[in-house]
Amino acid sequence: MFRLWARTFKDNHMLRDTVICDERPETRTHKVFDALEAVCYQFDLGKPIWLDSNIADFKKHDKTRFTPDNFIEAIDFDYLEIHVIEED
Repeated sequence: MFRLWARTFKDNHMLRDTVICDERPETRTHKVFDALEAVCYQFDLGKPIWLDSNIADFKKHDKTRFTPDNFIEAIDFDYLEIHVIEED
C-alpha cells in the first residue's frame, strides 16, 4: 500500500491534514502525482509547480514543501507539505 500525508501550515501551526491511500499497481511517480492531485482537490487548491528544489528534497527525504512560490494563485497558508509515509 502507498500512503501520502499532506498538511498545510500557517505560523508553524498545522491547519489541516489528510492521508491519501493508493493500492493500484501503478508506478511510484504516478501514485505521487495522483495523490497530490487528490490533496489539491480536497483542499480546494490549484496544483503546485514542482521546482528543482522540491524534486531534490523529495528524492532525498520522501517529502517536500510547496511554498507560495510554487502556486500560481494566492494561498492562505505558509506551505503545503507532502510526505510518503508508507510504500510497498
